[in-house]
Parts: sequence; structure tokens; C-alpha cells
Amino acid sequence: MARVLIIGAGGVSSVVVHKCAQANDVFTEIHLASRTKAKCDAIAESVKKRYGVTVHTASVDADNVSELVALINKVKPVMVINVALPYQDLTIMDACLECNVHYLDTANYEPIDLAKFEYKWQWAYQDKFKEKGLMALLGSGFDPGVTNVFCAYGQKHLLDEIHVLDIIDANAGDHGLPFATNFNPEINIREVTARGRYWERGEWVETDPLSWKMSFDFPDGIGPKNCYLMYHEELESLVQNLKGIRRARFWMTFSDNYLNHLKVFGGVGLLGIEPIEYKGQSIVPIQFLSKLLPDPASLGPLTKGKTCIGCVMQGIKNGQEKTYYVYNICQHEDCYEELGSQAISYTTGVPAMIGAMMMVTGKWMKAGVWNMEQMDPDPFMEQLNKFGLPWQVAELPNK
Repeated sequence: MARVLIIGAGGVSSVVVHKCAQANDVFTEIHLASRTKAKCDAIAESVKKRYGVTVHTASVDADNVSELVALINKVKPVMVINVALPYQDLTIMDACLECNVHYLDTANYEPIDLAKFEYKWQWAYQDKFKEKGLMALLGSGFDPGVTNVFCAYGQKHLLDEIHVLDIIDANAGDHGLPFATNFNPEINIREVTARGRYWERGEWVETDPLSWKMSFDFPDGIGPKNCYLMYHEELESLVQNLKGIRRARFWMTFSDNYLNHLKVFGGVGLLGIEPIEYKGQSIVPIQFLSKLLPDPASLGPLTKGKTCIGCVMQGIKNGQEKTYYVYNICQHEDCYEELGSQAISYTTGVPAMIGAMMMVTGKWMKAGVWNMEQMDPDPFMEQLNKFGLPWQVAELPNK
């Protein structure tokens, strides 16, 4: 049915490629490219061994539009699935426009020299994609991505208006290492150490990084965990697209050990994003730190336990106050057994494949630049259950 080009060869990419191979009735030809072709080849070898599906590999510099254009014109895909770095979103979008192919990513653009992520840079492409009859789907991971779809599901089926939204992300897994991040260390640490931000009655309110916390009792035996308020990109679009929204917040769990390491790294300057000179070389401290930390792709065999990511939505249904919790539980060990992955990569990669499936099958196909909650949630939710991310709905007591 569709030839796709996947750009990026990290842990998330590996999941996307394997899942596309599982859905080979939809993705009939898979191409994979990254700066380091050897990483692509390793993923292709795994896919061939597991499913007997051939993945075509290539090398490309995703910072270079002309290289991207040359590769896209050679492959001639229906769409590009971007699972490279967020710094590269705009160059890949530019290449897609030049080559007249659809686009999907899992995280919004972030300038490499500014620790700030916003959709404004990508939303600015709305007219360009619409004029060419092309679709760009933004943030088709889990959070953002599935969390947006959970909200759309809540708005369609559970509540007439969503007044209060809390997105809560818990990684209750343990890798046994002194310190490691679950995805690209540089991106992860920049995100976690940014100022908190939430929506309250029509305006954004900022907080010091990780200065607010609450305890949440997670289901399926995970139990109570401390959750810290952060800013997360899906809030930016959700507050525009959810009817009646008054407050929207994002929370994530961290262990004391993780937070103590971050405090030390910050105290000695290793979280800096400005280059410093060392022995005649220009070094960005956080990039140097990221090279010292474990590769997230190596955590699969080490990590035990569960993730739980979901949306608590409070609002009105038929004039009555209701609160619903829509969530997914994912087991690290199950992800490793299936794909050699840990659950963080798995929960991001599966929705990327499903988003692409929605586009190439025509269930979600609309010219322009769109966020996930602007699409019909039902076909996407159906595929989550089929491809390893089953979801549940619980009604909670009103607060």
C-alpha cells in the first residue's frame, strides 16, 4: 500500500521500523536513513531476523536540506516519519515540501541554541503544507501524541466539556544504573530542567523547575509516586482545541536519585547549552555529558517494571460533574521480549507507526499542519489495542 521513509536510528526508530514491518500490509516498502548507516543496518538486520521483512538503509545528514531532498527524491516515499532529533524538524519539513511528500514527527521543534520548545515554528508551515495538498502530523508519540488522542476521546465520548486536565506520566521501571535517561540524554535533560508552565483560566503560569509536586496513586500495583509539574508541548495545542478547558497541567515522576544527580550536574555546569573552550576545542557541556551517559537503547535488557501514562479529565456530562482517567500500562520486560526495546522507546515508537498508518490509509488525511487531538480518535485508539498499547478508562471520584 505505501512506501515510507523513516529518518533517525535511535531506540524509538527501532520500534517504529519493527512495528511498520509487523503491519506490512500497510507499509509495503520500508526505508530507513540516519547519519550513521551502521545503526540503520543493525535495525534492518533485526527486522529481517524477526519478520523476514527487508528494510532498505541509507546515510543522510538530517541538518542538510539538499541531502534530504536527494534521498527523498530517490526513495519516492508517500511520507516521511521523522524520529530524528527535534532540532531537525524544520529541515525535514522543508525537504518534504520540496519533494511533495507527507510528514510526521513525535516531538516539536526546539532550536539547538535555545532550551525552549514551542509549536509556533511548525505551525507557521500551515499554509505551505495546505497549498501543496500535503499533511504534516505533529507529535505522534505518547506524550505528546497518545495523550492528545486520549483527550480527543474524552471530548468525543466521555465529557461534553473538559474543564481540568492533568496529564500524568510515570516510569516506575528500574534499570539498576546510577543514572540514565530513557531517551536522548540531551533532549531529556533540557526538557526536565526547563521552567514549569501550566494553563490556568486563560493564561500561562510559570514555576521554577520541578518546584511543584504531588502524590498520585497509580493503578496496576504501581502505587503512590511523587509527580513533578513540568511544561510539556502537548499543553500548547490542547488548550486551544479542548472545549471549556480552564486548567491544564503536565506531571512526571522522578526518583530522588535522579533529581540528586541533576542537581549535581547543574551545580558543576554540565547542563549548560553554551559552548566552552577546552584545549582549543569548542564543547557544549550538556552534549559532553550526554556522551558519558548510557545509550537509552542499551537499557532494554536492564529495565524492569512498568510505565503508566494517562490523562485525568474533569468536566461536565449532561450537566453533571464527572472525572475520568484514560491511561495505558506498559511493561518494560514485555517490550524487550517483543522488540529488544525498553518501554519508553516502545510507547513513543508504536504511536508514530499508528499515526503514519492513519495517514497512509486515509483515515487521517487533511492538508495542512495538525496536532493529534484535531483528528478522530477512534481509529487510532483501536490500533493502540492491536499493536501493544492497550488503554483503559476509569471513572474517578470528583474532587
